[in-house]
Amino acid sequence: MPKSLLDTVGFQLIQLIEKGMVRFSPHGDVLFFNTDEFAWTHRLERHWETIRDELDAVLQNRSALPNFQDISEDQTSITNDDQWKTFFLYGFGHKAEANCARCPETTRLVESIPGMKTAFFSILAPGKHIPPHRGPYKGVMRYHLGLKVPEQAENCRIRVGDEYRHWEEGKGIMFDDTHQHEVWNDTDEERVVLFLDIVRPFDPPIGAINEALIKLISLSPFVTKAKKNQEQWEARHQAAGDGQATAQTPQSV
Repeated sequence: MPKSLLDTVGFQLIQLIEKGMVRFSPHGDVLFFNTDEFAWTHRLERHWETIRDELDAVLQNRSALPNFQDISEDQTSITNDDQWKTFFLYGFGHKAEANCARCPETTRLVESIPGMKTAFFSILAPGKHIPPHRGPYKGVMRYHLGLKVPEQAENCRIRVGDEYRHWEEGKGIMFDDTHQHEVWNDTDEERVVLFLDIVRPFDPPIGAINEALIKLISLSPFVTKAKKNQEQWEARHQAAGDGQATAQTPQSV
């Protein structure tokens, strides 16, 4: 649980709210959700190769991509190396304009999803292990669309609670990340998913309360600092690209 979010809202208060809210969730308090209950998941899966094409362009300069903890500093509790890279399109409702411009079709698809708050490419290097942790808030559901999955897929897996799943290219999984979860890539290949956080449906009037809490979290230091880090990375990346283009342009004589 990110420390800045704890300072803003309070972990105990969040837990109390979650226990009350989950009773009003049409999808129950489960580890993994049935993706067939959400029409937008089928649309993403139909167009997964289009998303993969834009991902491949991004990965041409993989080493320049930010580590997850470079954007969200609270992630240092679960990762502190360069083996978990990210490419953000949205972060808790904040749009990464430059990155979205580089992936227009992926952006169009994720923007069509009701309640989409976070969207990014999550890139795990071979051998990467993400230790047990939990997400910040039960008011969103987490979705992963498999884009690059190692051939030995069963060795690249996620545990949520006491259940294990592995990714498949072109297929999605959705889970409640407030249950303890853990990830292993015990292969010699890279794994990439499109990582989404979607507002969890609740019966009235809890849905409105949930939206208000998500808005509050989006204004917290936990999110605003990550937004600033993302903007600084985009500016550095743009400057580096412009400099390279200038160096390659023949000078007039």
